[in-house]
Amino acid sequence: MGSGFDIMAVLPFVLIFGVFYFLILRPQQQKLKKHQNMLANLRRGDRVVTNGGLIGTISKVVSDTEVQLELTDEIRVRHVRAMITEVLAKTDPVTTIETPKGSATTAVKAVSPVVKKAESLKTIKSNKPANRSTGKTKV
Repeated sequence: MGSGFDIMAVLPFVLIFGVFYFLILRPQQQKLKKHQNMLANLRRGDRVVTNGGLIGTISKVVSDTEVQLELTDEIRVRHVRAMITEVLAKTDPVTTIETPKGSATTAVKAVSPVVKKAESLKTIKSNKPANRSTGKTKV
């Protein structure tokens, strides 16, 4: 009955750390690893969502930390690569096809038909004034 080490006093702390690790730390590490893998595999033509909610197509990979996004036909912005949260549509990777003659190979980039450029969104304004109570234009 002295001042010996009691394993039962430490056991609750070990159990709490174990639960904390498996419920919080491990899933967060897996999520971070998945996000880094997604960022490393970004390439031109991918349709992405940014942290701010913008949806665009990668038109150019500027550097390891920046990409150029095409939001519409006329609007291109440079964006920090780490702030891309999701890839909506990926382009197909570059594949090599052997020619029938044998040794010569050619590189062909196949682009997925899923992503089509949207027409520019322009609103047509009527010259006729709108009725303020109903919001309809006068005839």
